[in-house]
Amino acid sequence: MLRLMSTAVAQVSSVRTDRPAPARRPRRSPALDFADRVALDFLSAPDVRTGMERIVAALRRVRGVTRIEWWAPTEDGAAFHLAAVNGGGRGRRSAVPLGPAGALVVTADRWAQELVASVDRLTPVLRRRWTEEQLAQRAVRLTLENEALSDFASLVAHDLKTPLHAALLHEDASTAVNQALELIDSLLDAARAEAEDDGGSSPRASLEEALRDLGPLAAEISADLPDRLPFPAGALRVVLRNLVGNALQAGAQRIEVSSVAGRAATTLCVDDDGVGLDGRADYVNGSGLGLGLIRRLAGRHGASVELTARPTGGTRAMLVLSGAAL
Repeated sequence: MLRLMSTAVAQVSSVRTDRPAPARRPRRSPALDFADRVALDFLSAPDVRTGMERIVAALRRVRGVTRIEWWAPTEDGAAFHLAAVNGGGRGRRSAVPLGPAGALVVTADRWAQELVASVDRLTPVLRRRWTEEQLAQRAVRLTLENEALSDFASLVAHDLKTPLHAALLHEDASTAVNQALELIDSLLDAARAEAEDDGGSSPRASLEEALRDLGPLAAEISADLPDRLPFPAGALRVVLRNLVGNALQAGAQRIEVSSVAGRAATTLCVDDDGVGLDGRADYVNGSGLGLGLIRRLAGRHGASVELTARPTGGTRAMLVLSGAAL
């Protein structure tokens, strides 16, 4: 009897063990209040400006608020400008300092509790993210400036080789030395153009300066250019000097400089009747001709340099500028 009872207990235990454990109910996450949703919406934005536009729109929906403004500092930090606004009502205006991110101006006769909580929760987050974004932008600018200095040194070494070699070979070296000094001036202009965007340049003036840098030319040069192009003057002078110089190196007798304006881009073309891309490998690769440096210079201003063979012979070099002509 005892043996049978033990067997029965074992069978019952086995049955109980095989039964699945009761499912646990998932814990519910605490519901986000309005202030949490506002902060989360800001943090999910790709940048501070987009995030503040979302915040301004969200806070405008709070009861009693008729207008929300975000006044952001200018680039030099000397003043503030209206960066985002929503609403147009009148009422009592209150400014909330946001540290380096400027100030939030709220137009409301009475502050609702959810508005107070949202601003209190947003302020430290905004200050921290604004500082991080500014530091990242400065790091990018420093990187670009270092690249510009490196390219400037390379351009100086490349463009001064010819006149300095001529100075060594001639008894009267004054002409070659003067040409080298003029090239240094033009390269300094291009370096200054890296740090400023003057809104455009005169391609005719840049071409005249580029041709003057190259000295007496055996080829015939013609130009059909607009009054303005969206490209810094100093950089355009260096690009044109190298593209025309490449055409001369390829044995061109006739060089035409023109532009084609389109909706998506404006293209500055330098057409020549030289040996073409198949005739000289160094024309394509830029060996000794500075094409690689010019491509980098153009790229920093949102442009590109392309080469293509002309159906009638020769080469077309193109400076492609994004956006329509000025």
